[in-house]
Amino acid sequence: MSIQTRTENGVAHIAIARPEKKNALSGAMYGELAQAFRAAEADEDVRAILLHGDRSIFTSGNDIQDFAQRSDISAGASPAKAFMVALTGAAKPVVAAVNGAAIGIGTTLLLHCDLIYLADDAVLKMPFVNLGLCPEFGSSLVLPAVAGHARAAEKLLLGEAIAPDEAVAMGIATRVLPADEVLAFARAQAERLAKLPPQAVQTSKRLMRAPGAPALAAHIEVELKAFQERLGSAEAKEAFAAFLERRAPDFSKT
Repeated sequence: MSIQTRTENGVAHIAIARPEKKNALSGAMYGELAQAFRAAEADEDVRAILLHGDRSIFTSGNDIQDFAQRSDISAGASPAKAFMVALTGAAKPVVAAVNGAAIGIGTTLLLHCDLIYLADDAVLKMPFVNLGLCPEFGSSLVLPAVAGHARAAEKLLLGEAIAPDEAVAMGIATRVLPADEVLAFARAQAERLAKLPPQAVQTSKRLMRAPGAPALAAHIEVELKAFQERLGSAEAKEAFAAFLERRAPDFSKT
């Protein structure tokens, strides 16, 4: 399986493990992620959730070849949407450890985690517009809210990369650590959470998330509809073809 799970010391470890494809996410992997989060929520022995990739990469985002062939992105039962619902609906605290690249949804999912630790070699990027698409997973709502419109516009419209220290300054991440230490530190923080009174932790998280929750859920639906429309556009088809053919896209005729 490309998503590996285990539970230790009250922490559910969820690892993206598809190194041969730079941890690119397929539809099946979204389904596995959604199931892993649901299982962690249902397990009374789990008090916190730790999400990570491997030492070299968090995730390169969507598997473009798989992604371009799917037509279920905005559907109610789509694996990608199921993962979004499972992560945004998690009552238990979610800790993320990021090494290397976190592309597309690899960055936007961090906006819905509670503690986000970046390795000093991490690179965050949301190249949706570059691919003829639009932002997803609530990023067009959450990122301007935490970072301001002007900084969010550079990242969402131009697709500019975000360095680790900048991500902390923008409010996307919690702390930057040496690459060889980030996963162990994130695990220790998750285990600290697991030792605290669970209902106090979950109530506190709910209260912090509550003010924006209704707007976020509604906005994700709006984004998914727009994303589906963009996915079928001539611009997106040209961008995907160029990516797979390893050439520069030509949007002059789209």
